[in-house]
Amino acid sequence: MFSLFTSSKSSTGTDFGEQLINKVATQSIRHLFSQSEAVDVQIRCHPPSKLLQGSIDSFQMSGRNLLIRREFHVEDMSFVADAVAIDPSSLLSGKVRLKQPTQAVAQVVLTEKGINRAFKAELVQKRLVNVESEALMNFSGGEPITFRDVEVELLPENQIQINALTDLPNRQDVPIRMTATIIVERRRRIRFDNPTFNADGVDDDVRGVSEIFTNAFADVLNEMVDLDRFDLDGVTLRLNRLETSGKNLVFSGYAQIDHFPGT
Repeated sequence: MFSLFTSSKSSTGTDFGEQLINKVATQSIRHLFSQSEAVDVQIRCHPPSKLLQGSIDSFQMSGRNLLIRREFHVEDMSFVADAVAIDPSSLLSGKVRLKQPTQAVAQVVLTEKGINRAFKAELVQKRLVNVESEALMNFSGGEPITFRDVEVELLPENQIQINALTDLPNRQDVPIRMTATIIVERRRRIRFDNPTFNADGVDDDVRGVSEIFTNAFADVLNEMVDLDRFDLDGVTLRLNRLETSGKNLVFSGYAQIDHFPGT
């Protein structure tokens, strides 16, 4: 059976063993996502006989229009790894099993539209509803605060504009207006650095309260965006840098792959 991995060739010259691993790995990785427009895996091994020892020269995965946990949209995601060791016998049961964890260079692209959609997700809404803050209790009559109708606009040079609303016992639709710089903290958190209140369009009689609530909202955001809450099955993402590019937010880092999903 293993001779098929090292001898058969397709009409395009691609080794049958590589084709088999590509197919099995693609199906496994698809299970990471609730939905996907396209997922493609390319595994290379030369000479093909190295597959008998489970040695792979390179592993590349790319995905487009992905949905994580049914609510978080990713425009593009890619992993690239070298020298991956697998258990070749696992292929016979339609699986890919790693002999040891491996690291891959990773890139993730989010769109402005996808980020705004994420703020409507249940997991995020739980962090914005009934927020208890001693600093705001004097304005809310001692009641928790809820931030709603969050809108995000990506700006050049890693800047971001965030608008939202909140309600007080004596005033509805108190505006939240903030500009901040988005940075990576400890490779796993997204921080909204140097938040600045934007008073444009805010009525004079509510401007002071609006600024206080804007600063409190920035604190809530800085406690919320932690990649560990979004880990994929068997894959842990860590970030080295991010940048805004038009209406996209591009993350670069690495992925620790402990096992393939479903294995």
